Amino acid sequence: MSPRTSTGQTPPSSEPAYGTRAILENSLERWPNPEQEQRYRVTLSFPEFTCLCPRSGYPDFATIRIVYDPEAFIVELKSLKLYLNGFRDQRISHEGSVNRIFRDLVTLLAPRFLEVTGDFNVRGNLKTVITIDTEMNMGRPNRRSSRKTPSD
Repeated sequence: MSPRTSTGQTPPSSEPAYGTRAILENSLERWPNPEQEQRYRVTLSFPEFTCLCPRSGYPDFATIRIVYDPEAFIVELKSLKLYLNGFRDQRISHEGSVNRIFRDLVTLLAPRFLEVTGDFNVRGNLKTVITIDTEMNMGRPNRRSSRKTPSD
C-alpha cells in the first residue's frame, strides 16, 4: 500500500510513473502476419498524439492515421501505442514526426503499402495535415544527398 498525505493523495516520487517507464523501456515490435495468403489493409488511428514544438516548446496535438498492407509482418499494437506516446516530450516538427513514424514502420515491417498521416490541430489559426506513403517514395533517390546548396 502506498503512503498517503492528509489530503488522500500519494506524495510525489523520484521514481518515474509506470506509464513513463513503459514508454522508456518500449521498442517497436513486429509479429508474423497470420494471413499471408491474401491481401488486406490495416487502418489504425491514434487520436491522442502529442509532441512539442521545436521552437516554442508548446505541445502540438494530432491524430496519427496509419494505413498499411502487410507483407510478412504486422505491427504489435501495444508497442505502437507506447512508441507513439514516446513523442510527447520530444521537440520535433509536424513534418519530422510524421516522416520519422513512416521511416520506422517501413524499416520494421517492409509492408506492401504504407501511408502515415498526421492531422494536427489548429494552432495559431493554421491547420497542418501531412501525408507520406510508399507510392510517393518508390524509386526516388535520397534527395538530401543530391540537393544542391546555394554555394554549389
